[in-house]
Amino acid sequence: MEVTIQLDSAQKLPELFGAADSHLRILRQSLGIKITARKSNLIITGKETDVNRAAEIIDRMQKHLIKHNSLTAEDVNGFIARGSSTQTAETVKAITVYSGKKVIEPTTKGQLKYIEAMLANDLTFCIGPAGTGKTYLAVAVAASMLKKKQIRRIVLARPAVEAGEKLGFLPGDIQAKVNPYLRPLFDALEDMMDFSQMKKFMELDIIEIIPLAFMRGRTLNQAVIICDEAQNTSPLQMLMVLTRLGHGSKMIITGDITQIDLEQGQKSGMVEAIEILHRIKGISCVKLTRRDIVRHRLVQNIVRAYKKIQEPKGKRRRENA
Repeated sequence: MEVTIQLDSAQKLPELFGAADSHLRILRQSLGIKITARKSNLIITGKETDVNRAAEIIDRMQKHLIKHNSLTAEDVNGFIARGSSTQTAETVKAITVYSGKKVIEPTTKGQLKYIEAMLANDLTFCIGPAGTGKTYLAVAVAASMLKKKQIRRIVLARPAVEAGEKLGFLPGDIQAKVNPYLRPLFDALEDMMDFSQMKKFMELDIIEIIPLAFMRGRTLNQAVIICDEAQNTSPLQMLMVLTRLGHGSKMIITGDITQIDLEQGQKSGMVEAIEILHRIKGISCVKLTRRDIVRHRLVQNIVRAYKKIQEPKGKRRRENA
């Protein structure tokens, strides 16, 4: 089957096609189609279902470019990861954050379900592999609620679990030691607002980015509390975190339960909490999969390859038990 698409704006073709036609190359490799550019037209050749899907993705790419004035390879991979337009996350409103040019949108059905769960429940657990947007979307929802004055503060916390290198061996004071553990939270937040605004909010304690232990003894009202990398909490730590939830607050617990860095034999507090609490009304548990990965397209292949290696080990452990 062959289809010719007339593009909206010839001036934006370099951004649409990507550097050295890299965006078109992603479409060719992912969908198994041929794409030829002729002036303001794209000629797509391949199987009917693949051609139709490519045409739909190119339409989304054009709309995204017009709306955001930019288009990255990650955006293109995100569009490819979506289902058809009747099933996608386009039914949900975009999340507006402080950065004037930034609008956060779910790019997979799993991410859409995750956002809906966070908005509808006071406590949301989200598990999934790296690159699925667990932390990023949680921070986006928190920033959006702060902007709309639905909450008064954001608290971002992570357990400072040692994974191969002891904290005591790292140079600097305690702040310098824990900063590497909190860096992913800073990165996500910096994408939602200007650095000067983030710094001002942190000075006013409107935004806190802290190690998990610093939450002990507090009650957090009118806040969004995000506990990241929660698979590395102990059961007692998780109970401590859960009981920080105050009036008018939401709590989002994220983690990858396949990447637990606790000592061997120690149960993850996140795993235990989900087992105990998942049936309570007002608590939601969302599971993202490798289909929801929106980083570089190779990340999905990396996760899939490692899972194939790990599955036989799991089977052997069950057989020997």
